[in-house]
Amino acid sequence: MPITDWPEQERPREKLLHQGAAALSDAELLAIFLRTGIPGKTAVDLARDLLQEFSGLRGLLSAQRDPFCQQPGLGPAKYAQLQAVLEMGKRHLHATLVRNEALTDPSATQRYLSARLRDHAFEVFACLFLDNRHRVIHFKELFRGTINGASVHPREVVRQTLEHNAAAVIFAHNHPSGVAEPSEADRQLTRRLQAALELIDVRVLDHIVIGDGECVAFSERGWI
Repeated sequence: MPITDWPEQERPREKLLHQGAAALSDAELLAIFLRTGIPGKTAVDLARDLLQEFSGLRGLLSAQRDPFCQQPGLGPAKYAQLQAVLEMGKRHLHATLVRNEALTDPSATQRYLSARLRDHAFEVFACLFLDNRHRVIHFKELFRGTINGASVHPREVVRQTLEHNAAAVIFAHNHPSGVAEPSEADRQLTRRLQAALELIDVRVLDHIVIGDGECVAFSERGWI
């Protein structure tokens, strides 16, 4: 039965307008994005098939172009639309940090950093550069590595910090394994970076390790 023949309160678009986006299932949200189904399947049916194929919404959203476009009902246009939606989401999270106000919500900072780094299949070391009132100046991925680690060079971190005229920094990196627990190497690296940045009077406010659905902040462990 076509979605247009469903009771109005069960149609995904109308349900969203009346109850809000949070009331929809993953399949219903995806169906609104897809807009149309394929012969023999509604957009909701197609959405359910795609979620099963990619093991959930996250797997679909982080899928590479070729496997995404090979699925029925998808293609380069849908892939481009999805990437645009994802980037808008990341920029929205960034905008919640950059409001000419000091960072006061650690959870918002962690959500933003997680959105930027969590889905990389390789390790990425990044930095939030802050001014002397702890307002965000810039976010930058500084180093990329392999599934097991990334080489971080304190000299380059210092250079980038001076280039952005930062007074404080927050470091972040992801663990592709999904386990956010910091290693001893992570702690040693943080101490080296702290020592290097102390020479130019820059504070390290935190180092956040991004896992699969969880984050560990050094500041919360009392390590910074």
